[in-house]
Amino acid sequence: MITLHTLPKPKGSTKPKRRIGRGYGSGRAKTSGRGSKGQGARSNRGSRPGFEGGQVRLVMRLPKKRGFSALNKKEYQVVNASQLNRLPANTEVTPTLLAKKGYIPSAAKPTKVLATGELTVALKFSKQHFAFSEAAVEKITKAGGSVSE
Repeated sequence: MITLHTLPKPKGSTKPKRRIGRGYGSGRAKTSGRGSKGQGARSNRGSRPGFEGGQVRLVMRLPKKRGFSALNKKEYQVVNASQLNRLPANTEVTPTLLAKKGYIPSAAKPTKVLATGELTVALKFSKQHFAFSEAAVEKITKAGGSVSE
């Protein structure tokens, strides 16, 4: 049985390593592809990572920035409880509906319902479409609405 680690290499997929400095007939004689003189021709060859030949390094040229910003940070669009009072009672609230009514700019971005203000209308929400603050869930259920999974 052939498994991934026992697969044979296709014919012609690998070449032998070129041996340099093995006479003029090899095509890589004398300086062995290093040119003549200079830092690259020496035996230690080159310098530390980031070294730019004495020029101020890129790392040093960049402006300093304090703090930390997460790469996977979730930016929520916010809807306050008091804004939702304008919706009719027993409405199934979705991001599409809120975007259509102008509460949020886009239905595609994640939305969070916050408890700012009073909620007097019973509305139906789904945790699949929204994030909620704990106080917002309390206000929704207190007003006669529901938050389902």
